[in-house]
Amino acid sequence: MATPRRRATIHDVAEHAGVSIGTVSRALNDRTGVHPDTRLRVLASAAALTYDPDKAARELSNRRAVDIALSVAHGYRRLTPFFGLFLQHLSEQLAVEGLQVREVASGDDGLPVRDADAFVLLDAHPDDPRIGHLARLGRAFVLVGHAHDVRCVAADDVAGGRIAAEHLLRLGHVDSVHLTADLHAQAFADRAHGFATAFEAAGAGQPTTIVADDASTLGGYRAMRAHLEGGTRPGAVFAATDELAIGCVTAAADLGMRVPSDLSVVGFDDLPELGARLTTVRQDIALLARETVTLLHEALAGAAVRAVRLPVTLVSRGTTAERRNR
Repeated sequence: MATPRRRATIHDVAEHAGVSIGTVSRALNDRTGVHPDTRLRVLASAAALTYDPDKAARELSNRRAVDIALSVAHGYRRLTPFFGLFLQHLSEQLAVEGLQVREVASGDDGLPVRDADAFVLLDAHPDDPRIGHLARLGRAFVLVGHAHDVRCVAADDVAGGRIAAEHLLRLGHVDSVHLTADLHAQAFADRAHGFATAFEAAGAGQPTTIVADDASTLGGYRAMRAHLEGGTRPGAVFAATDELAIGCVTAAADLGMRVPSDLSVVGFDDLPELGARLTTVRQDIALLARETVTLLHEALAGAAVRAVRLPVTLVSRGTTAERRNR
């Protein structure tokens, strides 16, 4: 008996036509913003692949106003530069499609307090109840993070921690500290894992981990100052965010330590203005938002589930230097 042919997905059409998922969606739904030649190429690819999106998903995509929710986990700290920047880029990307996104909080049970046609889930963490809940409801959703058999996108946080460690180790800093916050949060746990694993692989032992009360600049300041006042003077710190890194730099300065001659500091995110003078691990937040929208289109069109991991890079600026002999 012949094996049934796999049904073509919107991803297949995009690859065949050499365009993005969003362009395929706009072309097939006769929306503006697509060059006539591109539209014809997309239609030809769809015909060649006999692409026929699920009827319900097609009807949803054809609606003038798809209700899209940005779901934040219960207790998530929203007033952060990262959240504001991601929301800005996400809103801009959706506006190209004539769509809007609304923030939806999570209740004490961890579930969104209101329903929507499609969800973007922010602040991934283990055993996130939103994933199973939305799957049972049959809602389209994209997780900003990673989980097995879930449509998701995230920066390669493990690689980011490793890159930070390798940079500090090259500078001779075997006595390094990792300054972080809620290790229940997936991104922070991954960054910590990558940092510790690189130290272990280099035979440098395990770095000290300091967990701040929260991931704010003030939280980083308090945690780092308390550590330094305890008499420990590490040569370097990898902070899990640029906010924590700025708090660390300020705490060191208040105690008479100079950065980077007395203390090297590496952040994470490369946030505009805030991280402009930091040596930091850069994640492309605009690209994160674009890939989120692409995956959202795939979810609405019934495409196969896939995961996207975005590369990160080290940006070396003025807060790291070679270890001084003590």
